[in-house]
Amino acid sequence: MSITTLLAGLLGTGFAAGLILIAVGIRGREPAAPGPANRWMSWWQRYRERTSARWLAASVVAGLLAGLVTGWVAGGILVALAAWALPRVLGGNREHEYRVQRIEAIAAWTEMLRDTLAAAAGLEQAILATVDTTPEAIRDDVRELAVRIERGDRLADALKDMADDLNDPTADLVISALVLASQHQARQLADLLGELAIEAREQVSMRLRVEAGRARTRTSVRVIVTTTLVFATGLVALNRGYLAPYDGVFGQLMLLVVGGLFGLAFVWLDKISRLAVPERFLTNLTVSDVARQEVGG
Repeated sequence: MSITTLLAGLLGTGFAAGLILIAVGIRGREPAAPGPANRWMSWWQRYRERTSARWLAASVVAGLLAGLVTGWVAGGILVALAAWALPRVLGGNREHEYRVQRIEAIAAWTEMLRDTLAAAAGLEQAILATVDTTPEAIRDDVRELAVRIERGDRLADALKDMADDLNDPTADLVISALVLASQHQARQLADLLGELAIEAREQVSMRLRVEAGRARTRTSVRVIVTTTLVFATGLVALNRGYLAPYDGVFGQLMLLVVGGLFGLAFVWLDKISRLAVPERFLTNLTVSDVARQEVGG
């Protein structure tokens, strides 16, 4: 292998690594919601922190190997970018699974509060009674709420902190009902919680139906991508002469254009495969603002 080929591969890999780092820098980190419980990141955030570094390292290595084997700058760039992006697009939707588990846990906790309140328990007592039986996905958040209540915090403020910790639109609906009940002694709170639990479970069912439909599309895309990659690898390994037109500068540019079109298609696929999460309505409102809006309505 010539020095020129080696240098071209290294330059291509370095350029690809730079693009990846720029993309990571532009995305940045999502700001953590205020509240003492946010000293610990959510499971999903910790998972992304751990896997991002591994993906980046693996992508650079894959691009380096591709550049060395093919001698193509464009090859190193495209392989590095593909190794970094494709697992996110074609892999399992862990974020979907995480959100579904959270919404199911919120629905179950809401039903527990409803049943406990039906036994003539007060709201604070009902919350404390559900700490040990709350589903694991939100158990730490409910336990933190119980700690705030036991140390004497106002229930409305403690609930608002919990809403910030959960950072979920469905949780906002439930917590806003609890805040109003704590401030205005709302009647028929148990019935309202039952309706909110039903709504949360309907959200879960809707998400599962949508994900099931999109799973078929993901399977088709996996087959297409795998076939394309195997075919390209086979040509490089077994019939390099067929790819000779790509050795020149114009061929490298055309290869980048084709790879860019594939990349745009995968970005579009990733975008349409994710459900839009409604904005939280408790983020920029104080608890008293929510109460005044409800009373005024």
